[in-house]
Amino acid sequence: MDITLVHGRPANSDGRLMREIRVYDFLDSLSIPYERTDHEPAANMEACDRIDAVLGITICKNLFLCNRQQTMFYLLMMPGHKPFKTKELSSQIHSARLSFGSPEQMEAMLETSPGSASIMGLMNDKAHRVQLLIDADVAKEPYIGCHPCVNTSSLKIRTSDILERFLPATGHVPTIVSLIGE
Repeated sequence: MDITLVHGRPANSDGRLMREIRVYDFLDSLSIPYERTDHEPAANMEACDRIDAVLGITICKNLFLCNRQQTMFYLLMMPGHKPFKTKELSSQIHSARLSFGSPEQMEAMLETSPGSASIMGLMNDKAHRVQLLIDADVAKEPYIGCHPCVNTSSLKIRTSDILERFLPATGHVPTIVSLIGE
């Protein structure tokens, strides 16, 4: 598949999941500009690097996490090159041991699946059960790369639009964390 960068939503929604179309509808309703590329699901780092090159940014890693009791849920956005250290994050958010939330929980709360986890899923979290955690290195970048709740497209959106327009519209307030990543 030839991946190219385009502005805005696809001209034709045939063959696309409604969860993806709802992301474009939501962004358009907020007048948030974005660039998009369609691609095959990234099966390896080389494929990810190609997508990043087309977007001109690095797509961040999104982890869906929960506490031991499965009463608190988190979406962590972090640079893809940083390793995730549970203990390091747990101490910053004052939570007991963290683990990955189940695919069923992710689907129920964010209407997305593993490999497609994204900040865009927060628009589906009407009950505000998922707390957003953003690594400081991601928050200071001019753009955020993410999936529109499917892993066959990727978006490039200004970080300021995410923080100042998208998140307030979803009712989510991010917590900035600092992950060392060594």
